[in-house]
Amino acid sequence: MHKSNIIPKLINAAVFILLEVAALVMLSKNGELQNRWLAKGCHAFMGSVWGLTEDFSDYFALRQTNERLATENFALLDALQRYKESLPHEDSLQLTDDRYTFISAEIAKAGKNTQHNYLIIDRGSEDGVEQGCGIMTSKGVVGIVESVSENYSYALSFLNAQVSISARLGKDGSIGPLTWDGKHRRKAILKEIPGHLQVMPGDTIYTSGYSSTFPADLPLGTVEKHKTVNGATLEITVNLFEDYSRLRYVTVVKNNFNAEIRKLEGRYENK
Repeated sequence: MHKSNIIPKLINAAVFILLEVAALVMLSKNGELQNRWLAKGCHAFMGSVWGLTEDFSDYFALRQTNERLATENFALLDALQRYKESLPHEDSLQLTDDRYTFISAEIAKAGKNTQHNYLIIDRGSEDGVEQGCGIMTSKGVVGIVESVSENYSYALSFLNAQVSISARLGKDGSIGPLTWDGKHRRKAILKEIPGHLQVMPGDTIYTSGYSSTFPADLPLGTVEKHKTVNGATLEITVNLFEDYSRLRYVTVVKNNFNAEIRKLEGRYENK
């Protein structure tokens, strides 16, 4: 539309609005009955606008949630596929598609007790969740299931002094325990990394796959800085990808061979 055609229309719209406002002002000053009628009309109009706004807000919130869940599902499936492809051919033949079961869940409650944070999720034994299952998102590790009821599970959050996971510096680097730093919600400490290694800010930290809880190569965060401890090993500060203050939807990861692995471990630990 040409600029010269827009200006007259804007002027007409402005005049119309001014006349409407003037008419409402005159009507409001013309008796109690008109005031009540006007107030009722205004309230109805405001209610309609509020309802429409809420509908739009709910629609876009639902859309964003669905988009996030779809993105996370894709990322998890992609990570699992890359994990399969990284194995030697003979090992890949033994890795069935049901090695891990992924169960979507929502956080029902998040306890914030400084050093001992926990989560309660809305999935339990009826959904296939077991003690020892991991809780994760596409952005990192969230926690580990500690106990289970029929419909809910209690988990220790990664932001808990008792939780430690096996992590790797880069996809081919050294492995060490990763723990929350105890202060910041998006920082962790990777320990026991050999001191002779070259570590650069921005290097990515991944799950190692050395535990039966989490698959390998799940990205956790990036290196912020590091220091030498006792002259032999490195202690690395990690900026976590996951924002734990905004968590709502998570994925429970269940290793379907966990019982077999524990049984095998127990056979030799008891000797």
